[in-house]
Amino acid sequence: MSDTFDQTLAALQARLGHVFRDPALLVCALTHPSYTSDQPDSPPHNQRLELLGDAVLQLILTDALYHRFPDEREGPLSKSRSTLSRGGFLARLARELDLGAVLRFGASEKQTGGNDRDSNLEDAFEALVGALYLDAGLDQARRVVLSVYGPLDARLKTDLPDDNPKGRLQELVQPLHGNQALRYDTVHISGDDHAREYESTVHLLDAPLGAGRGSSKKTAEESAARAALAAWPR
Repeated sequence: MSDTFDQTLAALQARLGHVFRDPALLVCALTHPSYTSDQPDSPPHNQRLELLGDAVLQLILTDALYHRFPDEREGPLSKSRSTLSRGGFLARLARELDLGAVLRFGASEKQTGGNDRDSNLEDAFEALVGALYLDAGLDQARRVVLSVYGPLDARLKTDLPDDNPKGRLQELVQPLHGNQALRYDTVHISGDDHAREYESTVHLLDAPLGAGRGSSKKTAEESAARAALAAWPR
């Protein structure tokens, strides 16, 4: 690893308030599958850590919401947890941590803007949670994660409507063109079974509005809707 990469890792750990006892876990969390495709002899990519981190994050958020809102019933608590753990929200937290500047990609993924793609940032954030858990245990992972989130009630109040880009786009289109005017198409699927990437487009009455990529059909369609919203006349 280069001195520059080591410096960015040190800066990230300072932002987290946690220095990894096993730095290899942190490097793994920041390694996209495309990097190992380009460099087969490199350490493992972050997908196993992502799986673990997703489960750890769900537990941390559930426990925190349970104690923060003692009078809430199961339904509202579940909805709040879903809001705080959905892809767009995790991508937002990853941007606050500047994870995109530290992630390792293959050449093609890097050239096509992979460091700012929501699906990659979401995966990296979950992998980072998994790495924290393995490095220091649940209590320390909880401390770091909740420090990144800050007050949960404040996060819930400032939840951005962009977390539902397809809904926002539909709201813009419906008064002008009706309910059935938008169409989402999956135009390309690449990658191995465990590392699929989808490319989707959204059309308005057969006119293309936007395109996007994601690790699932859903996230690719959301990305396409965000592109359409960004280009929508103000």
